[in-house]
Amino acid sequence: MNTRDLALRISDLSSFEGYEFDCQPIPGDTEVLQITLREFEELPSFVSVTDTQILCITYLFTEDEVKPESRTELLEEMLELNIPMPLSSFAKLGDRYVVFGALAVNSDIEDICHEIITLTENAVESIDALEEFLV
Repeated sequence: MNTRDLALRISDLSSFEGYEFDCQPIPGDTEVLQITLREFEELPSFVSVTDTQILCITYLFTEDEVKPESRTELLEEMLELNIPMPLSSFAKLGDRYVVFGALAVNSDIEDICHEIITLTENAVESIDALEEFLV
């Protein structure tokens, strides 16, 4: 499977669990697919496919959006939220905080769609939970 196959398979579903998906390939050295749930257009997921996994990432906020005096508390809160957050984990890429999830490359399309929905819902809930630490 590659990102084009994934986009076709998701497009064939048209909707899943009541959500509609929009898939846009992003050109570059690494194939990436931007997948947006129409209900949460401001929080797209970025999906890449390797030989061993499907990696899904949603960006939350940048370092510049964190109150400097609250950074330590933010990081502690993120660590505490990691375990109860299903199918997702926090990370930092450069100056951007993200939630991510990974699946086996042979996962069925329903599991992939479920992961994307869960990741997006987790991103929304995370931003709400961490709002007090943001400017």
